[in-house]
Amino acid sequence: MSASDPVANLQTLIRCPSVTPAEGGALSTLEAMLVPLGFAVERIVASEPGMPDIENLYARLGTDGPHLMFAGHTDVVPPGDETSWRHPPFAAEIDAGELFGRGAVDMKGGIACFVAAVARHIEEHDPPKGSISFLITGDEEGPAVNGTEKLLKWAAEKGERWDACLVGEPTNPDVLGDMIKIGRRGSVSGKVTVFGVQGHAAYPHLADNPVRSLLPLAAALMDEPFDTGTPEFPASNLEVTSIDVGNPATNVIPAKAGFAFNIRFNDTWTAETLKAEIIRRLDKAATASPLRPGRAPARYEIVWAERPSHVFLTRNNGLIASLSGAVEEVTGRVPALSTTGGTSDARFIKDYCPVVEFGLVGQTMHMVDERVALADLETLTQIYGTFLSRWFDNALLS
Repeated sequence: MSASDPVANLQTLIRCPSVTPAEGGALSTLEAMLVPLGFAVERIVASEPGMPDIENLYARLGTDGPHLMFAGHTDVVPPGDETSWRHPPFAAEIDAGELFGRGAVDMKGGIACFVAAVARHIEEHDPPKGSISFLITGDEEGPAVNGTEKLLKWAAEKGERWDACLVGEPTNPDVLGDMIKIGRRGSVSGKVTVFGVQGHAAYPHLADNPVRSLLPLAAALMDEPFDTGTPEFPASNLEVTSIDVGNPATNVIPAKAGFAFNIRFNDTWTAETLKAEIIRRLDKAATASPLRPGRAPARYEIVWAERPSHVFLTRNNGLIASLSGAVEEVTGRVPALSTTGGTSDARFIKDYCPVVEFGLVGQTMHMVDERVALADLETLTQIYGTFLSRWFDNALLS
């Protein structure tokens, strides 16, 4: 079977139940597609104490520069209640012009289309005068510890160097051709614990209710805007995502209370300067709480999540222009250049080469009945193929 058919490629990949951390046969399937095209394929297992081992794949076609990387993941989120699906989540069935299955959009569809685009490029033009590599992880939907970050380090240590990267995540909100991601906001998470003195609710003077401190501390983080945004990024935004007192008794003042938060931040900040601002706000609120007049400053501690995601913006005009031009040529749409949305593995790749993201329409990702239009698979394959030609032509001239 030719790898130039994105629908067949995707059906084969979806039928591999590769729910994180299981490989599920997906990397073996991808290897079987790439080897006949001339790729040298390596499978790397990454480990970390206390976490499951993750199998990853690196494949390269060519030995010279310029070198273009395509990055993505074959792992998928759980399907949830499989009886709620119109078609079984790993059957890859087609219905009314749509292909159903977990990972159809996020992001086996992007991988299937890029493989098809490379296969067609080789059939029509021979291999490019340079190199193409696939960097594919099985740990993007999980903790992302044993995936792309370690795979990049392994490849770089053996001498791999890249000139640019395209990540095939679903980036389009409504229609294929809407949006290219040229950067991502940073992300910092933390948990605040406020300490009080347990006591009877009828005798509050003998206790110290931590909830009275928690509320102004949480408000201090959400109230005043952190910034107004930049030309490339929206305003930074903090959300309190959980409040927990853990107190089953309504007549007992608890000894402690806590809340968790996450902030998505723009390039006004670094993770370090943002942490300092959050602590400044907490300290100020702890000493001036209107809910506990006459009391000493509130006692709290903050524990930061171990792995903040750093903000980045790609400024490589050649890469962006090659992809934007390909999208416009195939679809007639001029894609918006965006930094919205959550984090992706591009946050690791940006330390090695310029990176952009473009893939399918993301409306059904992670949902029951995740699906993709067959027409979009063909269109994305054409966009990727046009991008390949444009990027290598530009890179060889520069």
